[in-house]
Amino acid sequence: MLSAVYRSSLYSFFHRKIEQFRDAQLIHDIKQDPLPTHVAVIMDGNRRFAQELGLSSEAGHIMGSKKIEDILDWCFLLGIPVLTIYAFSTENFKRSTEEVETLMRLFRQELNKAKEDSRIHQYQVRIRIFGRLESLPEDLQEAARSIMDMTKDYSKYSFNIALAYGGREEIINAIKLIASDVKDGKLDIPEISQDTVSSHLYTNGIPDPDLILRTSGEERVSNFLLWQLAYSELYFSDVYWPALQKRDFLEAIKTYQTRKRRFGS
Repeated sequence: MLSAVYRSSLYSFFHRKIEQFRDAQLIHDIKQDPLPTHVAVIMDGNRRFAQELGLSSEAGHIMGSKKIEDILDWCFLLGIPVLTIYAFSTENFKRSTEEVETLMRLFRQELNKAKEDSRIHQYQVRIRIFGRLESLPEDLQEAARSIMDMTKDYSKYSFNIALAYGGREEIINAIKLIASDVKDGKLDIPEISQDTVSSHLYTNGIPDPDLILRTSGEERVSNFLLWQLAYSELYFSDVYWPALQKRDFLEAIKTYQTRKRRFGS
């Protein structure tokens, strides 16, 4: 009898309403404290999520790509102006040819779809894509250039995609650029500072992340924003990326606020 009640549509309705009320209360509480300006996300767990459901890796990546739309909406809801996602690392090229080709196809589809997404224009979202873009297929490079050019004058929100990205490679690239400036007489060695390095990174002009969220239970940064995360709060969620819910994201933001209050910063 009790199990039948739990399976009933009436129970589902009230349960959904209670969850919506709890989310609304949590959002209200969160908005009482300073929000992070920049949230960066290491999206992890697509393949394991799909495997547990008996699905293909491709299905996991497709579900993961849909979750990006959700987290954008949550940032709009809270008014968090900068979101960065770790979409594909340089190490990911070591995966099977089939999986890499699937991911490249998904990236291209999602970038082209974003050009027609009314939210991008409604919220004036500037999209920036950084990494070793020259290592990507030409059609994907073109899709990246197109969406960046289309949104370059938007300034209300910033959505950044780390694609074919590696933190160590980014720092090495910055060192090479600085060395070239010194060699050409554009920069003197004593003038090199933290600001100098930051200005030569892929993320030049983007504020360092206040909060880095990683899904799937792994507790490492995996070569992501190594220079930029020096003062970031790190939050590790046990939930696989495709399964991340609004409540999980809100809890991450609430935890960030609690830590900032605790340490008085």
